[in-house]
Amino acid sequence: MLRVLAVDDEKPLLEELLYLLRSDERVLSAEGASDATEALRRITRAVESGPDGPDAIDVVFLDIQMAGLTGLDIARLLAGFARPPLIVFVTAHEGFAVQAFDLKAVDYVLKPVRPERLAEAVRRARAALGGPQDPAPRAPAGAPPAAAEPAAAAERAPEQIAVELGGVTRFVAIADIAYVEAQGDYARLHTDGGSHLVRIPLSALEERWAPRGFVRIHRRHLVALGRIDELRVDAGTTSVRIGTAELQVSRRHARQLRDLLMRQATG
Repeated sequence: MLRVLAVDDEKPLLEELLYLLRSDERVLSAEGASDATEALRRITRAVESGPDGPDAIDVVFLDIQMAGLTGLDIARLLAGFARPPLIVFVTAHEGFAVQAFDLKAVDYVLKPVRPERLAEAVRRARAALGGPQDPAPRAPAGAPPAAAEPAAAAERAPEQIAVELGGVTRFVAIADIAYVEAQGDYARLHTDGGSHLVRIPLSALEERWAPRGFVRIHRRHLVALGRIDELRVDAGTTSVRIGTAELQVSRRHARQLRDLLMRQATG
């Protein structure tokens, strides 16, 4: 059972988040803080009381953009504690995901918060604390059926991958993806029309999409072989151009990439 602190400086959003958390049978208690100062005071008291104390907090569900200190600032301060609570970021902005996971966040939930997505964040937090795994977490009463996670959706519909933004799930054709960039526990899919963030490691996409012509060229990049416009070698440095993007090729992947491109050109 989790003891939770939710932090958001917008009162209606905080109340909604607390309602959803308190509706989850895996949450023992859920209290709220409406600003960074109050949150830090509550967390400091919790840490001082110890994990078994009356003020203990297991997980902080933390907004990022707040007046004064941001959620990222709070997370950086907590990193200096000996035994800080876990952090789940809850935000309307996808652009902070890399920083969030660099700060060891357990999860990154986009607003507006869907009950089934919050239930998944609770499951991940409990697993991170060593609690029992939930094969199918129960969403709060009245919640709509859970949307498929991106990885599972990709397996069922292999021509597409599901991406989520602000509670809306869209389906991107894999054939439209030119290259993929690693961003912490996430991967950013680049298409001609823009980019999309999914919570799937680059290594998993590399294995899954190898039959579709995607190859690893760097620890940070996976590219669609057929979308490479140019291969450049300059003073021992190899790079590729895909549209307007120029991506570096690591030494360990350079020879294999040249061979694949030659075979593609002559095949």
